[in-house]
Amino acid sequence: MKYTPALAFSLALALLSPTLASAQSAVALAGILGGKALLVVNGGAPRGVGTGESHQGVKVLSVGKEEAVVEIDGTRRSLRLGEAPVSVGSASAGKRVVLAADSRGHFINTGQINGQHMQYVVDTGASSVAIGKTDADRMGLKYLQGQPMRLSTANGVAQGWRIRLDSVRIGDVEVFGIDAVVTPQPMPYVLLGNSFLGQFQMTRTNDQMVLEKRN
Repeated sequence: MKYTPALAFSLALALLSPTLASAQSAVALAGILGGKALLVVNGGAPRGVGTGESHQGVKVLSVGKEEAVVEIDGTRRSLRLGEAPVSVGSASAGKRVVLAADSRGHFINTGQINGQHMQYVVDTGASSVAIGKTDADRMGLKYLQGQPMRLSTANGVAQGWRIRLDSVRIGDVEVFGIDAVVTPQPMPYVLLGNSFLGQFQMTRTNDQMVLEKRN
């Protein structure tokens, strides 16, 4: 297996993160094993799948050095090492996401901000999306052009920046023009607060949360 930091990161997400949605296929490429693609389907265990073979409805069409082309329900998609899972879906695609809580009761998964990969945690107590400076730099967000603001942190008062995100995507659902705050200190996750969550009808039952996009 070709071992890279991206591979280690993908495997960690595959084994620790909850499934995005039971009504759609979420597929990630965790590695290349010989001539086989190491696929993670709906948060399950990685499985080596060769060209022409299928696993849980996902057919591998070709395998390259760092990418694989797959077919799901007649749709071709390219998967690359280290990228967020690709969701291909049902009639509710683009409108509905189902999240499952981890052992601590947190809803953690991967998505995209302005087309760039991010790992988030749902935070219903946060008024807006919050992004650490390290992630903001990696995603190329021009936060220094945003509105300066004072933030209360564990180390006292610090300067943050209020910005507007072009898009936030989780699963097959994408929302545009979302208010966010960039904090001066790094954070382990992007906090998905109410500037994003307010775009959805949110229902929680035990360890499952359903986000249904409002019209």
